[in-house]
Amino acid sequence: MTKLRLAIVGAGPAGIYAADILLKAERKFDVSIDLFDHLPAPYGLVRYGVAPDHPRIKGIITALRDVLDRGDIRIFGNVRFGEDVTLDDLKRHYNAVIFATGAIRDAALEIPGVDAVGSYGAANFVSWYDGHPDFPREWPLDAASVGVVGVGNVALDVARILAKHAEDLLPTEIPANVQAGLEASQVTDVHVFGRRGPAQVKFTPLELRELGELRDVDMVVYDEDFDYDEASKAAIASNKQVMVIDKVLQSWRKRPSVNNAGGEASRRLHLHFWAKPVEVRTDDTGRAAALVYERTRPDGQGGVEGTGELREVPLQQLYRAVGYFGSPLPGVPFDKKHGVIPNHEGQVLKKDSNERVPGVYATGWIKRGPVGLIGHTKSDAMETISHVINDQGSWWTPEDPSAEAIPALLSERGVAWTDLDGWHRLDEHEVALGAPHERARIKVVDRDEMVRVSRGE
Repeated sequence: MTKLRLAIVGAGPAGIYAADILLKAERKFDVSIDLFDHLPAPYGLVRYGVAPDHPRIKGIITALRDVLDRGDIRIFGNVRFGEDVTLDDLKRHYNAVIFATGAIRDAALEIPGVDAVGSYGAANFVSWYDGHPDFPREWPLDAASVGVVGVGNVALDVARILAKHAEDLLPTEIPANVQAGLEASQVTDVHVFGRRGPAQVKFTPLELRELGELRDVDMVVYDEDFDYDEASKAAIASNKQVMVIDKVLQSWRKRPSVNNAGGEASRRLHLHFWAKPVEVRTDDTGRAAALVYERTRPDGQGGVEGTGELREVPLQQLYRAVGYFGSPLPGVPFDKKHGVIPNHEGQVLKKDSNERVPGVYATGWIKRGPVGLIGHTKSDAMETISHVINDQGSWWTPEDPSAEAIPALLSERGVAWTDLDGWHRLDEHEVALGAPHERARIKVVDRDEMVRVSRGE
């Protein structure tokens, strides 16, 4: 029987779901799958892109762990594609490759002053508080007033972590250095800015509710933002999610903290709608000092238009959470405008034409862009896998498809890779670190330490 030797680059949900779907699919050939990731631990953005105080994420990790623990997928962690293994290497040892590398960079916010000192991409901050091994251990939290641009779930995660008291994060798996950094934070006010109205936000009701449950944090909304047009009223009436979001926001309007009146908490989280960022003003040292925004209004076509009215909110730090963006991979076509690998339903296309690149596929955010939740990732993987199965006639013909070839290659190149047993060791080690403190785990942040623990060295 024919055998498909498949490489998947990226061990986050997209890569793991693709592997699982292929192994369970009806097919007329055997399958052998190797999963590669540049990090020593699996799960991608579920481990390194979601705030640590989201317990429901544990359910997703449990499902991913169940797939890996079946033992029919090999993992090669701490392996950098393009450095430790190349596309030519994969062609020599596999029939096809699926890229599931996601999107980890921040999308651009092109306004004057956005590169000021104290102006950051939210993705970098998320990587810091999630203990990503490739980011600095320290983060400056010396600002009293902080801005967050964006009204998606990442923006709310960032705002919540900034506003939340550090001791309230202790039950989570937050790394020790992050806990210490947040403990020293000077933040008193967090301002979230969205260019559309409350009925057009991108976050989910659950994310919004969590903000209102923060201890010693007043939620501040502004009455002028709730003068709904007909389109907004229709959205609230017809969409259950929008209806719930409106209900939560309306309940906050009745709190004494609304419009800064009568709140008693030591920290405040302000939501500014109809606010299009125009400029980051700086002080004499080049540090962010204020965000200038233009007040917007509905344009009657489902969008917004500027009113010409400019407002200014003093702040000392700004985080732009306007979306993620994919990164190019050596030897793989890349669409610089959209931050994705050009493809048709997961079949990778050449950069300047619609001609297919045989044997090369994509799934997840690097395929479709950073939109959608876990459910979208599954359906996305099914689409890609259907083509992998049906494209048998254009698979690569590897010189050496043996199972021993990749471990031998990595050993020859001096790559200290980690495997599934290594992840179990690291997992147990992190849980043990947390146990004396009655915490679920304490993440190991240093890459070298992650590798040592994983490899039992």
